[in-house]
Amino acid sequence: MTTTDARTVVAPVRARTATGTATVRRRQGFQHGGWFVAPFLVLFALFVVWPLLRGVHLSFTDANISGDATHFIGLDNYREAFDDPLVWESLGHSAYFTLLVVPCITVLAFLLAMLAHHIERVTWLWRLCFFAPFLLPSTVAANLWQWLFNPGTGMVNHVFGIETAWLNDKSYAMLAVVICTLWWTVGFSFLLYLAALQGIPAHLYEAAELDGANAWHRTVRITLPMLRHITGLVLALQVLASLQVFDQAVVMTDFLPGPEGSTRTFVQYTLEEGFTSYRVGYASAISVIFFVIIAAVALARMWLLRNREEGGR
Repeated sequence: MTTTDARTVVAPVRARTATGTATVRRRQGFQHGGWFVAPFLVLFALFVVWPLLRGVHLSFTDANISGDATHFIGLDNYREAFDDPLVWESLGHSAYFTLLVVPCITVLAFLLAMLAHHIERVTWLWRLCFFAPFLLPSTVAANLWQWLFNPGTGMVNHVFGIETAWLNDKSYAMLAVVICTLWWTVGFSFLLYLAALQGIPAHLYEAAELDGANAWHRTVRITLPMLRHITGLVLALQVLASLQVFDQAVVMTDFLPGPEGSTRTFVQYTLEEGFTSYRVGYASAISVIFFVIIAAVALARMWLLRNREEGGR
């Protein structure tokens, strides 16, 4: 009886001691790790959190870039933004660009990854050719395609035997920006797909081939299901990036909103109001609205992914 009581008393003591030791270790780990994280937190607060809070504050004022005294005007900037037709027009251009780019770049990246994955000769050269454009700065890619779309000296019209002023025609200006973006950014999604393809076990294909499955069946039944998570990631990243399109649209149209404003994106209109019209308060309100839209898209993607994972269980 005495031995049993002793064991009963010693067990909780050991448990408390182990818990206390683990707590001390976690505190020590946090203290040491905190010094490594501190520089990032300082820079993040200085260049992300503070500008965000400052922008929200300015959106409730009539601040301008000239430095005149600012006054609190409440929700006037937001009311004006919702009644501004150029806000909705530029948002529509960004959404139209996104609808064109995201499906095309996802399918194209997958096909290029499949091609590079199955090519057996000079594999490195194919992978380099597909990924190299992504390494170029946005201004270089935009200037290159601006020259290619030039109706007089560009190669696009000469190769296809057409006569179209791509960047001077409102019907084709945004399409030209889309083509430039596909060529320039497909390399990133291509790399994600290629890495995912290399991670699929080879024995799955071997077993399917022994069962008589052809290449199409192996792709549909094995490859695509195994890539569903990376496809979701590519779609999410491309949607967020495409909604924020700015560089190539501005550079290709010589820093103008394109013919009849056909390439004016939401980000470009925000900068026009802030640095051309000098209305910093109004531009801040527009940027806050855009931030809410981007955050809503990101949260929607997380919600869909979580529901899909729970449904798969």
